[in-house]
Amino acid sequence: MPLPKANEMAVERVSTGARRRQRLLAIVGPTAAGKTEMAMRLAERTPIEVVSADSRQVYRRMDIGSAKPSRAQMERVRHHLIDVVEPDEGFSLGQFAVMAKQAIQNANIVGNLPVMAGGTGQYAIAILEGWNVPSVEADPNLRRELENLLNSDGLDALAERLRALDPPALETVDARNPRRLIRAIERASAGHRTGETPRRTPPSFDSLTIGIHVERQELYRRVDERVERMVAAGFVEEVESLLESGYDIDLPSMSGIGYREVAEYLRGECELDDAISRTKFRTHRYARSQYNWFKRDDRRIRWIEASRVEDGIDAALEWLSA
Repeated sequence: MPLPKANEMAVERVSTGARRRQRLLAIVGPTAAGKTEMAMRLAERTPIEVVSADSRQVYRRMDIGSAKPSRAQMERVRHHLIDVVEPDEGFSLGQFAVMAKQAIQNANIVGNLPVMAGGTGQYAIAILEGWNVPSVEADPNLRRELENLLNSDGLDALAERLRALDPPALETVDARNPRRLIRAIERASAGHRTGETPRRTPPSFDSLTIGIHVERQELYRRVDERVERMVAAGFVEEVESLLESGYDIDLPSMSGIGYREVAEYLRGECELDDAISRTKFRTHRYARSQYNWFKRDDRRIRWIEASRVEDGIDAALEWLSA
């Protein structure tokens, strides 16, 4: 008895995926540019699986503030690297690399196109360039020493410690965030310093990288509208629930833009309007830094305007069929 047509197509995709070199489509760009929307529109024209390259979406219970795809979107298309760890658990670039590579390989094996979509530039470039990323485990003794230093001498002392170990790191880490400083010191103490060229293994897949460009004022407008939607969707209640569950605002997971600002409002340290305004401002600044990161990789990235996403989808399908 012949196989039903749908099964025939599935068998053909698996066979093709096993024969040809693996592929990866990367969609990059700043927050609110429309990366998820482009991936979902592509899914209407070819079978895909989404590999999230977002350092905040890995945390469970942090849905609204990290702008995770909706439940309907995740039911339509399989997503990876979302809801991986609890908010009080660590998650490193090394862990991301291992999990992302496995997801990319598995999607190719069954004949689906893996689409890496996200704005965490280091995550995306590590996969595209084949970085061999070591996992740096937290050293409890060093962590205790650094926390004591923070309590006794303040942020400046941590910054000086990092400067002595890895001066360029101070240009990339948020020096006002003690958790980021401590983590950077831990990495530097383990011998992984900023500016050193990572050891690389050529990726086992061919890739196409599409960047979504949005003019600055339009991007700011999109960001502001997204923040307003987050608040309307229950972002304040989400942060309140996390705090009531015992997740401290100084956790690395809670350093995501908006969480600290809303926590300060909930503690009576500012008005809600002020927390929202500062969330928008910090997101504007973050979007600029994302562009700066991806601009360093201009030779790889094929930029499209956000208003012409179909051009990017057509380019991806043409590359896929080649």
